[in-house]
Amino acid sequence: MAINLTTHFAISTLGLIIFFTTSSYSIRCWDCNSNTDPKCADPFDNSTVHMKDCEYAAPLPQYPNVKSTMCRKIRQKVNGKWRYFRDCAYLGEPGIGGDERYCLMRTGTHNIFVEICTCASRHGCNSASLSLYSVAVLFGSILCAFYLR
Repeated sequence: MAINLTTHFAISTLGLIIFFTTSSYSIRCWDCNSNTDPKCADPFDNSTVHMKDCEYAAPLPQYPNVKSTMCRKIRQKVNGKWRYFRDCAYLGEPGIGGDERYCLMRTGTHNIFVEICTCASRHGCNSASLSLYSVAVLFGSILCAFYLR
């Protein structure tokens, strides 16, 4: 069965459209506070926690034009009590020096410890990186187009 050039072009175009629309979503981050939901603490249990699409996160009053492009987890210990916060991040860089395996750590007087982990590599901690689904659709479309020609 011969396929004409128009059909070949249509299949390729459809694959590219699906690829770019599924890979261009903004990052989604877990949104919780261990003060109100103990499952937000480590070990993290997301059964009661929802993800927030950071594209629609409320802007910061002090930086109204800055969009959230990353996710952040803050772990802090104040007077011996641990607290965890997970949310969209507006400022900073992923990890330390761009390496998400490392977190920023600070200590202070009166038994205060803070660890801030920022990431942008996948949803859920978390990035709008190229999804496996998008890559599969793109390669499937290319293979289909070449196979059917």
